[in-house]
Amino acid sequence: MLHKTTRFVAALSAGLALLSAVPATAADWHETVRQFAIAHCQHPAWGYVHSQRDYTLARQLAAADGVTLDDDVLFAASWLHDLAAFAPYAKANEDHSDTAADLVGGILAPTGFPMAKLAAVQAAIRTHMYYRDPQAPEAVYLHDADALDWLGAIGVARIIATVDKAGGQPDGKAAVAMLVNNETVVPARVVSPAGKALVAGRVAEMKTFLAALAAESDSNAPL
Repeated sequence: MLHKTTRFVAALSAGLALLSAVPATAADWHETVRQFAIAHCQHPAWGYVHSQRDYTLARQLAAADGVTLDDDVLFAASWLHDLAAFAPYAKANEDHSDTAADLVGGILAPTGFPMAKLAAVQAAIRTHMYYRDPQAPEAVYLHDADALDWLGAIGVARIIATVDKAGGQPDGKAAVAMLVNNETVVPARVVSPAGKALVAGRVAEMKTFLAALAAESDSNAPL
């Protein structure tokens, strides 16, 4: 486990260095978008911190593949892709990706964001979920970063964080079913070479957790 921890710390340090490299000329709108996400997108599974991980990992994956991304597009899409998972932006019976893509222009316009790039932001947001098919580089790497965040130890933590402490849904059994689904379905949806290289390790982490949970708990009420 020590070598895994060392790799994680190294990856985290690299991610923080990437975050500090946001172009100074765009600092004002970047900070406005970041503060909007902090104020409006707080959730232990898909809130601001998840968005920060997606942004960092997307940049790492693209760098590993030697792909240049438009950071304006990636930054805006990363911080706002789950906008419609939160009130008052959510719409019943509509995928949150589509709702967020439709709404993001109104959020970005007053910030000073270069609106000529809005369509690229919308496309990246619309296809960020693992079951969608991204096209442009920014969309591909946001998609893969988001997919990978459903796997591994962080994927387990995110799903467990959704369990209703009052006994409603999802309960522990439903959470485990979601973990099994993610472990089974998500890996094949990662499309970039660098993303694919991380899948096996993250799946192994989930399998280890699920096996230990089954061994240590009642399978009918695991949590």
